[in-house]
Amino acid sequence: MSNSQDDGPPGETPIQRALRLKQAALAAKPKPPRGGRFQREQANRIAAGSSKPWNS
Repeated sequence: MSNSQDDGPPGETPIQRALRLKQAALAAKPKPPRGGRFQREQANRIAAGSSKPWNS
């Protein structure tokens, strides 16, 4: 069951190995672009003081 070509640290438990492999797989996936129109609009609204809709 052990994979000899895996470069894990010595003494690594199977749970630690699974978590490390899972995080590596998630990091390898392409990420969506950040800072789109919605984020800019939200930042502008909050900066303008419109974060309290009951005041408008």
